[in-house]
Amino acid sequence: MTTRIQVAIPPHPAYSPFMSGGRRWILVVPIAVLVTALLAGVVTWVQAGAIQRNLTDRARAALVAAGMPTGNVSFDGRDATLSGFPPWEALRALDVVQGLDGVRAARFDGDVVPVAPSAPPTTSNPPTSSPPPPTTSTTAPPPTDKAGVQAEIDRILAETPISFAPGTTRLTPEGEQAARDVAVALAKAPADFRYRVTCHVSRREGGASTALKLARAVARVLTANGLTATRVTYRGLSDTGDKRVEITVV
Repeated sequence: MTTRIQVAIPPHPAYSPFMSGGRRWILVVPIAVLVTALLAGVVTWVQAGAIQRNLTDRARAALVAAGMPTGNVSFDGRDATLSGFPPWEALRALDVVQGLDGVRAARFDGDVVPVAPSAPPTTSNPPTSSPPPPTTSTTAPPPTDKAGVQAEIDRILAETPISFAPGTTRLTPEGEQAARDVAVALAKAPADFRYRVTCHVSRREGGASTALKLARAVARVLTANGLTATRVTYRGLSDTGDKRVEITVV
């Protein structure tokens, strides 16, 4: 009698192409994320470089058009640095560059000479037989403390508020003269004092966005008449009061 013994062999698992495919996807996904991040970084770098080159070209063209071709201008993002201009042209060069759309701030690397407001024309009078009476008034020295400088700013703006042409961000002649008077007073104050220009505009007149543009226009006058751009900041606020400009010692 013969006895047969059968041995059960476990079945071999079926092969699935999705098993190896799954492993490939595990590797592909991080690589795709890395490549996307690198491409985004390259695009951002290229765009930033294009913005800087565009601002540099426009600034140089504007300076040449203003009769100041000898200086240098460079950009770090949207911030400009000027150098190589004569001290008496530095403030005018800053004003030209700061007036370009897209420029956030500008500074001058070197000495500057304040621009004095233009004096009204004088007419010669015939000599008189008697000399003019002596005067006894004396000019008080400019204040050197923050409270005194602030009081001088408030006095100037109370006499002639800074005003703008209706529906625009341009200063009126009177408003620009008031800003120049403030700049001349601040040029006599200690060099470490800093100032903030605040413009208030109601929502129906444009709100904070318009207020910021108006404040920037005032800051340009200050930096064009004796103050460096690093000493002046500006902001715009939207409120329910009348349109007005404040200049504060900070």
